[in-house]
Amino acid sequence: MIKQRLLALLLLGLASACTPKVEVALANEPININLNVKIQHEIYIKVDKQLDELFSDASGLF
Repeated sequence: MIKQRLLALLLLGLASACTPKVEVALANEPININLNVKIQHEIYIKVDKQLDELFSDASGLF
């Protein structure tokens, strides 16, 4: 009687261990990623006051 119970538990354990199934499959359609990106930048150039005066005084250079 004990042997039958142990055999039944062993068979039940083996059967339950084999049931999970994992599959990896490729998609039928390609993956599309749409990005709407708006990039704005501003560049500020600061001119030194002395340099600005140098160019305004030297009108004969240009």
